[in-house]
Parts: sequence; C-alpha cells; structure tokens
Amino acid sequence: MTTTSHPVTGSPGTAGPTNSSDPTGRTIQRPKKPIPWGKIAAWAVMVIFLLITLFPFYWMLRTALSSNNALATDPGSLLPVGMNAGGFERVFGLQDVETAISQGGSGASINFWRYLLNSVIVATAVTVVQTFSCAMAAYAFSRLRWRGRETVFMIFLGSLMIPQIFTLLPNFILIKNLGLVDTLLGIMLPTLFISSFAIFFLRQFFNNISREVEEAALIDGASKARVFFMLILPMSSAPLATLALLTYMSAWNEYFWSLMVSYTDQSRVLTVALGVFRAQAPGTGPDWSGLMAATLVAAAPMLILFALFAKKIVNSIGFSGIK
Repeated sequence: MTTTSHPVTGSPGTAGPTNSSDPTGRTIQRPKKPIPWGKIAAWAVMVIFLLITLFPFYWMLRTALSSNNALATDPGSLLPVGMNAGGFERVFGLQDVETAISQGGSGASINFWRYLLNSVIVATAVTVVQTFSCAMAAYAFSRLRWRGRETVFMIFLGSLMIPQIFTLLPNFILIKNLGLVDTLLGIMLPTLFISSFAIFFLRQFFNNISREVEEAALIDGASKARVFFMLILPMSSAPLATLALLTYMSAWNEYFWSLMVSYTDQSRVLTVALGVFRAQAPGTGPDWSGLMAATLVAAAPMLILFALFAKKIVNSIGFSGIK
C-alpha cells in the first residue's frame, strides 16, 4: 500500500505562503486584497485641502514672529526671519516708543484691551438677545396658528436675498436720528433682535419635534409659554448652541457696519482697530509683523470656539429632531 504525503503550507508558528489545502490535497491560493486606490486618492485630496486651508494661519504666525527689517531682506522664507516677539509686544502695548520704531512699528499707543472688551460686549449681547428672540419667533412660525403666518415667513425668507449693502444707509440714518452714533448700542442694534437665517434654522428644527409631546403637556394644563420655556428650549439645546456660536462668530467678525458707526476708542471694536493699526504704519512701510500679530490675536478666540464646537455644528446642521 502506497502512502502519498503532501507538503504542509502555512503551518502554525511558521512563516509560509498564503496558500491552503482542501481535503483532496489540492492547493488553494487565497485572493489578494486589491489596493484601495480610491481611498488613497480621497485622503490625498483631503490632506492637500487641509494644507491649503491651514497655510494662511501658519503664514500669519510666521510673519508675526519675524522682524520687519529681516522680512524686507528675505520675504519668501517659510520660517520666521529674525525671530522675535516684538509684533505681539507692540499689539499689547508692552514696547516703548523707541524700541517700536526701531523694529518697524509706528510707536503710536494702541488701546488693545479696550478694543477687545468692546468686541466681547457687542458679540455677547448680540448672541444672547438674537438667539432668544429668534427662538420665540421660530416657535411662533412653527407651532402657533395665526392669519398670514406663511406670508410673513416668506417675507422673512425673501429678506435673505437682499444684499447687506442696501440696508447700510437706512440703518445709519436711523442710528444717527436716535443719537446712537459712536456707541456700542448703535453697533449692536441692527442685528440685535432679528436674523432671518436664525428664524429659518430654528423653525426647521422645531418642525421635527414630536407634536404629541407638546400636546400632552397642553392637556396637563401647561400654557404655550410654559411649553416653550420648559419643554421646547431644553429639547433644542444642540441647535441653539450651534446658532449661538455662528451668531457670535458673525458679530465678532463684523467690520463694515462697525467702521461706519464707531469713530473713537469708546466704541471701536477689534476688527476696526486692525484697520487703524494698519493706517498707523510708519513711512518706512507697513508694520507687517505687528499687523499679523494683531490679526492672529483677533482670530484666536474664534478658532478656539470653532475647534471646541465643530462637531456640534456639523451634527446640528442636519436638523435632527426627536427620534
């Protein structure tokens, strides 16, 4: 009797080929995994877009940490040239006049902390008041039944198509007649209470909330106001937080209207102060180091807020209601 033996491939503990044998002794070759070229290409494109997006922020930091005199000799260097923190010192008012002028600054005093406080006051007030008032308006459009509701809502949506430049002059005349020019209230007032986008945003979310929950509260004797404050608002914490963040960023970055209304340090916000800082450039040329340092400091709060709440923003944009 003849016994036929077959070689064992891929036995445990040994590094053999990726082949196996079936009960009849025939060798079976396992198919190799295809290279995911599509996934590799997608990741490559994402990395390229990420680098393109982050490069301006890196360039701001590189310029802020450079010396103005050294920048003139080597403007294309990817690394800081003549590295120092003079730009940040001029922004925060920590440099004396002689040192600031020697490093390419204007030597003029900058009330940075006053500008920062004005920006915080304006952005915070607009965010709190506008988010609350728009939530009430959105609830009225979503749940309350009254004559002309859809017509008024379409007017609000139509206002989104009107460019802001068309409303600047009427708003300025109104603020001037009210005696609010060069005041923080004058800067806040046009956007303090109503935002068509905010009303539309919250109305879409309120429409997805189960009406049975609200009707049960009404049957138990709760009023519409109590339902709104005790039921709807807690259930809408995610979109309200997202809207508040978007409103804060928009109010913080507002420039043109603030430039029209504010004339002194009493009401000047940080974005307008950057333009004043740029205008104070000495005769030798712009203080690029100080200007980029000021821009980076002004943008830092928004970058931090967006980094902390980016996931919440993405999740809430889908208008996901109660499941």
